[in-house]
Amino acid sequence: MGQVAFDTQEFVETLENAGLPKDQAKAISLVVRKSHEVADLATKRDLEDVRKDLSADIAEVKREIADVRKDLSAEIADVRKDLSAEIADVRKDLSAEIADVRKDMTAGFDKINDKFEKLGMQMTIRLGLMVAAAVSIIAAILKM
Repeated sequence: MGQVAFDTQEFVETLENAGLPKDQAKAISLVVRKSHEVADLATKRDLEDVRKDLSADIAEVKREIADVRKDLSAEIADVRKDLSAEIADVRKDLSAEIADVRKDMTAGFDKINDKFEKLGMQMTIRLGLMVAAAVSIIAAILKM
């Protein structure tokens, strides 16, 4: 902190001119000077220095915040890019798995259809044999 300017000689002369004895004027001057030495007063210059320091600190903090924002924006963009790539990979994998399931289901349905066709053929043959046997039996009965 700055020291308050105090001219003790001028102060003593002012008190003497006002009619105080020299000893009292010196004593008062000493007390006032000591009170100024003890007092921790800020001068306008001190305040201006603090204001300048704070302005510089605030500017530095603002620069650091801007840098952090820039870094965070870049990191967020990277994360978004990575997530988009991972989502695309998952979609691709799911599409491939769905295609495989469809293929397996189609193959299974084809097998079932083949079995139904064979079963239908077998039923038709058996029905035909039964009709032929019935016709033979009826023909044999009629010949009798």
